[in-house]
Amino acid sequence: MALIEIYHVIADYYPVHPDWTTPIVEGQCVALNALGEVQRATGAAAEFALGVAGDTMSTNVPTAANPHTPYSAALQVNAAGRQAWTQNRVSDAFDETLASGMLTVYHGGGKFATTEYALLLGAVPVAYAVGNALYVDANGRLSTNVSASAQIMGNVVGVPSAYPSGVPGTDTADGSISLGNYLTFILRH
Repeated sequence: MALIEIYHVIADYYPVHPDWTTPIVEGQCVALNALGEVQRATGAAAEFALGVAGDTMSTNVPTAANPHTPYSAALQVNAAGRQAWTQNRVSDAFDETLASGMLTVYHGGGKFATTEYALLLGAVPVAYAVGNALYVDANGRLSTNVSASAQIMGNVVGVPSAYPSGVPGTDTADGSISLGNYLTFILRH
């Protein structure tokens, strides 16, 4: 789970660009191309960053740019030995956009928590403070560093911290196990 929808104004859907070399992870920023298809945003000056992805489009083995959830597993999917990581819908061959060809996009406002935020700019850690403007970086993640486009996607309302799962434990201040570190933000698009 890379995105937690606390509340949202518009949950829309758009045709997804079938570029399997550039996966989209739920919680990353997305943009429309000239054909009206959604693809991962890059922060380019001429790009219109539309909103935040509500689905994952990926069949690749997890990497730092394409993480899997703590609940996923590698499964053999054919006799040739191809493996894929499970996500929310195993029946869709590990791609939440496969059945419809559409990707959920949140825009028009809302409050979200995401794991898709930049940690480093080069070798320098990215700092987050409440009220900071958030921009799109080259990997479609939120960052406080101004991108080439300078499009403000939203504002920080909660710095990256352990997000409580509700399962009893000792990871968070409320006495539950953490889902991981999440950045809480309001979406301005």
